[in-house]
Amino acid sequence: MTIYLGMDDTDNHESRGTGKLARAVAKAISDHYPVSGVTRHQLYVHEDIPFTSHNSCAVLHIETDVQSAVPEVLGIAEEMMLDDFIEGSDPGLCAAHASAITPALQAYGWDAKVTVLTQQRARTLAKNHGITLKGLGGTEDGVIGSLAGLGLASTGNDGRLLMRGTIRDLTGPQEASVLLAAGIDEIWSTDGERIAEGTVFARDGKSVKANMVGGRAVLMVEGCDGGWTALKRH
Repeated sequence: MTIYLGMDDTDNHESRGTGKLARAVAKAISDHYPVSGVTRHQLYVHEDIPFTSHNSCAVLHIETDVQSAVPEVLGIAEEMMLDDFIEGSDPGLCAAHASAITPALQAYGWDAKVTVLTQQRARTLAKNHGITLKGLGGTEDGVIGSLAGLGLASTGNDGRLLMRGTIRDLTGPQEASVLLAAGIDEIWSTDGERIAEGTVFARDGKSVKANMVGGRAVLMVEGCDGGWTALKRH
């Protein structure tokens, strides 16, 4: 069973981003439980919503059937977030087994992509689901995005991968077969061709950015001279 752990608003304009902290937390939790990935979820960008750069949250995907794992992973994440607290940030944190995530919570996640939400709605929803939702400083507005991340990640159809397998270790041009062995499940062209071979070129010489589609890590590419260009999608 998957445990989803959501983190939001842990940074300011001068600090490291939430994604970097999420990967560090994932590494610490992986000493206790398998972490299959970390996803980034794009939320609503609006003048009434304070955010650092792009208003996104991060979600860890933790694979375990241990019932006591939720409070344990929450404790690890909370300690690391408090130790790394950045002035000017408004962090939020939550976690839940997949079995606790209902269509109402998933709908809340989709709402967070298109409208302005409130802390009150987030806290009420978490309480009604029996989900621990914590604000860890500042205005605590991060509780809104951290809970939305759980709903979105649980659909299997939202989120760009920040960490999965050894994908981040592979920078620059890579063979499709190497990427598929590193943690990407499928590679598809924008024309609908499934790609299993050929060279894939990442933009700016970095690692490729796959997305969750149908519960699988999918990399979209478009044809170019000499192979395929990896696309970055929200």
